[in-house]
Amino acid sequence: MKIIEVNDKKTIKEFLDTARIIYKGDEFWVCPLDQEIESIFDSKKNVFFAHGEAIRWILKNDKGELIGRVAAFINRNKANNFEQPTGGMGFFECVNDKNAAKLLFDTCKNWLQDKGMEAMDGPINFGENDRFWGLLVEGFMHPGYGMQYHHPYYKELFESYGFKFYFEQVSNHLNLTKPFPERFWKIAEWVSNKKEFQFEHFLFKNAEKYIDDLKHVYDTAWAYHENFTPIEKSDLRNTLNNAKSIIEEEFIWFAYHEGEPIAFLVMFPDINQALKHLNGNMNFFNKLKFASLLKKKTITRSRIVIMGVVPKFQKSGIESAIFWNLDKVMKRKPHYTEIELSWVGDFNPKMRALHESVGAIFGKRHITYRKLFKDEVEYKRSTIIPVDTKEKALGLK
Repeated sequence: MKIIEVNDKKTIKEFLDTARIIYKGDEFWVCPLDQEIESIFDSKKNVFFAHGEAIRWILKNDKGELIGRVAAFINRNKANNFEQPTGGMGFFECVNDKNAAKLLFDTCKNWLQDKGMEAMDGPINFGENDRFWGLLVEGFMHPGYGMQYHHPYYKELFESYGFKFYFEQVSNHLNLTKPFPERFWKIAEWVSNKKEFQFEHFLFKNAEKYIDDLKHVYDTAWAYHENFTPIEKSDLRNTLNNAKSIIEEEFIWFAYHEGEPIAFLVMFPDINQALKHLNGNMNFFNKLKFASLLKKKTITRSRIVIMGVVPKFQKSGIESAIFWNLDKVMKRKPHYTEIELSWVGDFNPKMRALHESVGAIFGKRHITYRKLFKDEVEYKRSTIIPVDTKEKALGLK
């Protein structure tokens, strides 16, 4: 076997083609757009290069056939916030061969160690965790846009190498053809009608305002999370610009208390239902095909990417009221029949409870693993978000 660094047009193409080879014939896999994957490794497009670095490799067997790929990266804004400086690995694809997987994992480990890292998380993204994060271990069905899909044998490849369970991510599915629980709607209507609260959906013409509002809520709501770092406005802008063609303004909602932003919900159409027919290539003809598929209302699912409420207003029913407003939108778009609520870590029991309250059912489970480079170091799982963040924010604890 031969490991080769990706550093020219030929190896870039082979890196992208590896996934197509590994999943050939799989009825559920959706090939991500080549340009989307490449943007992650482009220092001119990915803002994480401002405080990090990345590298990737392909793996060939003795016949010169592609049998695997992987990437390693360091986000220096977060790497040194752990007890052990921690880097990341991701975009792992491999045939069912432990020796091949070990070579890919070892290559990442050695590169990260040379950079001063003592652990690595994976499979994760060199970017925010709303895309390409976690290993699929349960729910091998259609993946939502940006969500990872893997072969079942990958779990054994990771765990046999020594990766340990760091946290799990659960995605639940909400059937829009069934009514919400009556109690949920009573709370939602009551909160929505309170005069001190205002609710409005995103508008591109006011994009900068909403970017500021989202950052304010995010940085406040996530302040008590392990290894928290503020979200970058430049990354939010890039996400909006890259997704402009598929964003529905009424799928992104904000809540305000007397004019101050206190919550948001971001939902995207699940364009994987259209991308499945493009094999990762957005050439001229595929652009026409993509537009045609959208026009035919091929997309019947959407995915809630992220939701946040500032601690002061948690347990106030704000999330319910956002769903109340969103439900009116979905009723005007009856071709949408399902929402994927993704993904919620086991460290976030409050959001999991919200999923249950709206009647969502289990859909998929991903695991984010951690590999410590020194065996003598005590392993610790990700911490739970304190249930009393509201009280802490108010200075009551």
